[in-house]
Amino acid sequence: MAYQNALAALADPTRRQVFERLRSGPRSVNVLAAGLPVSRPAVSQHLKALKDAGLVEERSEGVRRIYSVRREGLVELRAWLDTFWGDALTAFKEEAEKGVNE
Repeated sequence: MAYQNALAALADPTRRQVFERLRSGPRSVNVLAAGLPVSRPAVSQHLKALKDAGLVEERSEGVRRIYSVRREGLVELRAWLDTFWGDALTAFKEEAEKGVNE
């Protein structure tokens, strides 16, 4: 279940910050690390965890590695989260119908 790997990867606050910084587009490790309270090597380790979870992909650009969000990696996580939305709507409908029938 890939969504479990994604949730585990995003459980770390620093990792979430790194992932959120990729929202606006591809970035190098140095750019991602700027302003974070961890070292560049630590950011690289966080990126590895995000990549292993299928949330991030990398490409080479000369000697630099450029990271970006792997949109396909979000599909299973989104589908799993959407099941909660369906359950919530069903529960809301049942409660609304109780009020009408009472």
